[in-house]
Amino acid sequence: MPGNAVKILLVEDDLAEARLLHEVLKSFGLNQFNLVHVKRLGEALQQLKQNCFDVILLDLTLPDSQGLGSLESIIHHAPNLPVVVLTNTNDDQLAIAAVRQGAQDYLVKRNINVEGLVRSLQYAIERKRVAEILREENEVLEHQIREQTAQLIKAQKINQFKSDF
Repeated sequence: MPGNAVKILLVEDDLAEARLLHEVLKSFGLNQFNLVHVKRLGEALQQLKQNCFDVILLDLTLPDSQGLGSLESIIHHAPNLPVVVLTNTNDDQLAIAAVRQGAQDYLVKRNINVEGLVRSLQYAIERKRVAEILREENEVLEHQIREQTAQLIKAQKINQFKSDF
């Protein structure tokens, strides 16, 4: 990954899982990732207020939040930040629901490998970046359309006024 280190907020209550994820990322390249680990959703929300992150790795089973409610809360507080869901549950319906709710990816912890995790993080960040660019370009186009529409209406009124005389 070129450029600065990717800043990751890991929301995981299981310390062994957190250490494993840290080691997986470290094995890819320590200088490429900056991992901030918290154990509770409340701590994650506090971190989001105080720091900037590139991506969130979110466990769906936390002491203070469960399931898709955790994802909903994270997205509510950081709508433009990509979220990759981590879970022990290999459930296609839950995975689909998580993605529909805004997760960029859904990873089963026991199936995580270095390449897959890094690829998921890269893709999540890139998809959010591209979505933001598209949103900004769409706003510019909408503004241009409004301006052109106003000019056409004005020209039409002038022509109507001239034809009335």
